[in-house]
Amino acid sequence: MYNGNENVMICDHPLIKHKISMLRNKNTGTNEFRAIVEEIAMLIGYEALRDLEIEEVEIETPLEVAKCPVIAGKKQAIVPILRAGLGLVGGLLKLMPTAKVGHIGLYRDEETFEPQEYYCKLPSAIDQRKIFVVDPMLATGGSAIAAIDFIKQRGGKDINFLCVIAAPEGLEKLIAAHPDVKIYVGNLDRELNEKAYILPGLGDAGDRIFGTK
Repeated sequence: MYNGNENVMICDHPLIKHKISMLRNKNTGTNEFRAIVEEIAMLIGYEALRDLEIEEVEIETPLEVAKCPVIAGKKQAIVPILRAGLGLVGGLLKLMPTAKVGHIGLYRDEETFEPQEYYCKLPSAIDQRKIFVVDPMLATGGSAIAAIDFIKQRGGKDINFLCVIAAPEGLEKLIAAHPDVKIYVGNLDRELNEKAYILPGLGDAGDRIFGTK
């Protein structure tokens, strides 16, 4: 938990910590980096899906008819913040293969560090879905706050945010802006530098996922 905030979970699983350390290594290549991000998405997603509603249905086993639990309730939507957020989608779809996928395109103004929207496409009936907004990094918090603003403006209510690493500054801002959103973080890093990059961080996640510079 983070400062007693029940809506924030900082993951402490050794596998997540180990895999994030692999991401930090500047010598980790694109293919391996991409695969590890997907694995981390599954591990964090496992925690984020812990409160899914279940119901009992009748199933015929090879031996008898039994009442068995299955997932019930709301349908899911995965909404990556472009472009780096795409790296987390595959892992979450393995856990939620029927989830719909939306996209929110934002870029950071290099002078003001403020997010600028260039694309927003969400699944239908977004107000009836359990929504997972994903981005590998939560730095200043601007992009996450803006993305969640757009979703709420379109009727989304049950919103969760997942990231691999976060800076304390961005986490505090996201909590303040959207106290109703549940936040799942792989690791809380030390701070932002003067260029608003996370330290120790892992570099530009988008560039490392897609092999661009």
